[in-house]
Amino acid sequence: MATTVYFSLGTNLGEKERNIKEALLAINKNIGEVIHCSNPYENSAWGFTSENLFLNIAVEVKTILSAQQVLNEITHIEKKIGRTTKTKNGIYNDRVIDIDILFFGSEIIDDENLKIPHPLLTQRIFVLKPLCEIAPSFIHPTLKKNIQELYNTLKSI
Repeated sequence: MATTVYFSLGTNLGEKERNIKEALLAINKNIGEVIHCSNPYENSAWGFTSENLFLNIAVEVKTILSAQQVLNEITHIEKKIGRTTKTKNGIYNDRVIDIDILFFGSEIIDDENLKIPHPLLTQRIFVLKPLCEIAPSFIHPTLKKNIQELYNTLKSI
């Protein structure tokens, strides 16, 4: 049985549109069918300072893989595209590609290496805005609010 997975993709180095396209092709090939993809949004860095603007999108995918298998695949995809580390000394940094699992169906996962729903998504307008475009009525499994409500709340702050 297929599970609906929502991802956030971001890039602020190199040929950004190409980085996103390469990630989408790899996701479609190795994880599952890409069902919806938001428009790209340009954003400033979050959590660190950078001269480079990010290009961010949200993606809906149907997969038969487990959440851990999806995590393994996105790590492999990030490395293949050129990502070396998630952080430098615990601090975010510029990146060729960043792929985050936002939701894995309505599952709640709290493992050492995997937290779903993504614990920071409600603080990130660059995640909620594109996600709201493709899944406004999706209900956050722990907050019991839909994406539109979460986006509206953050947008008003």
